[in-house]
Amino acid sequence: MNFEWLKQIMPRGLYGRAALILFLPVVVITIVVTVMFLQRHFEDVTRQLTRGVAAEVALVAERIETAPDLVAARIAAERLTGPLGLTLELPAAQAGRDARVFYDLSGRIVSAELYERVPELRAIDLSELREVRITLAGKWGEYRLIVPRTRVSASNPHQLLVLMIGTSLLMTAIATIFLRNQLRPIRRLARAAEEYGKGRIVPYRPAGAIEIRSAGTAFLEMRARIERQIEQRNQLLSGVSHDLRTPLTRLRLGLSMLSADAPPERDEVAALESDVAAMATMIDAFLDHAREAAQDNPPEPVAALEFLRGIVADARRGGQQVQLLTIEGDESELAIFSRDSLRRAIENLIGNAVSYGERAEIEGALGPGWFRVSVEDDGPGIPPERREEAVRPFTRLDPARNQNRGQGVGLGLAIAADIARAHGGQLRLGDGKRLGGLRAEIVIPR
Repeated sequence: MNFEWLKQIMPRGLYGRAALILFLPVVVITIVVTVMFLQRHFEDVTRQLTRGVAAEVALVAERIETAPDLVAARIAAERLTGPLGLTLELPAAQAGRDARVFYDLSGRIVSAELYERVPELRAIDLSELREVRITLAGKWGEYRLIVPRTRVSASNPHQLLVLMIGTSLLMTAIATIFLRNQLRPIRRLARAAEEYGKGRIVPYRPAGAIEIRSAGTAFLEMRARIERQIEQRNQLLSGVSHDLRTPLTRLRLGLSMLSADAPPERDEVAALESDVAAMATMIDAFLDHAREAAQDNPPEPVAALEFLRGIVADARRGGQQVQLLTIEGDESELAIFSRDSLRRAIENLIGNAVSYGERAEIEGALGPGWFRVSVEDDGPGIPPERREEAVRPFTRLDPARNQNRGQGVGLGLAIAADIARAHGGQLRLGDGKRLGGLRAEIVIPR
């Protein structure tokens, strides 16, 4: 079946759809219950009560018809109407007429039952909601019986309808207020995302239900990650232009000093080759950092402690002074992470440790909800006030980290921090308690 026409009439906005989902079932159920209640309760109860009153009216009419004269008829009728709670007008002061207000839903049942069961009946006046005026024809002329309305119907249905509609409107207003409070955080999140798509950052704080808060937090983390990538890209361009300027200047100067008549000396060629090698190293580091975000291998379950042992073993085979100090946790337990990217982060920490110190000690721990890797060296360390600066790309803290011994471009800690954040964890820098140098810890959730 084709339901395209339904899509055309459905509301497009979030408020309209939420209101439709919330109020449409309530309205349908209210209508169904109202109809069923009116049919099963008011109609049946009114029909039963009216039948009883019709029998009383028929009895009074019989006594009037069998009386020998008008006075005797009045006396005989009053003997019945008094105990029955009826009011008699014999003869009637004015002619009777059929009348009923439009919202008197039970009045039609009263009229139908009385006309069916009382042959002498000539008119029923229901214009007064508190009483029923029944006009009958007899041999002494028309007369009227006045019956309290409560004798023929429990109560007027319009009272129930008014109460139901009023209650529905009140509850609708309350539900609208709550619905608006729940939908406002979604609209704020949509506005923040839309504005960020246009290149504008607007203040946003997660609020609302747990699911909306989770979505808002994820949006903020995504926005922060994108901003960091933009900042790192700008730093990459700045770092390339800054770090390559010095070797390029030396190359240009060295080439200008070469003579066209005499071959270059060995020392001059070696110096030029050294500058080219330094430039190649820098460019490779820049490209590796630029490719790191694109090489996002999917996380997989890994035997974390065995994985860490493999990294330390590879570092030792490479000639690095690395020692695996302690391992905590169950060897059979698994952690979910990207094997290649986390390996690179740990290898960067080990490389920094052995570059700026003599040796490094590694610790691993696998807890109930986390995986931690600690790398401690015996180097000069990093002052606490400069640790935040140290994890920025292309940052080299010369006084603190003995730049003469390192050949990097300031990306080791930055790459490790980015990888840790990509796994939902963090990189923490502190003071080493055993070796006295820097202690770097990567902590990620399992």
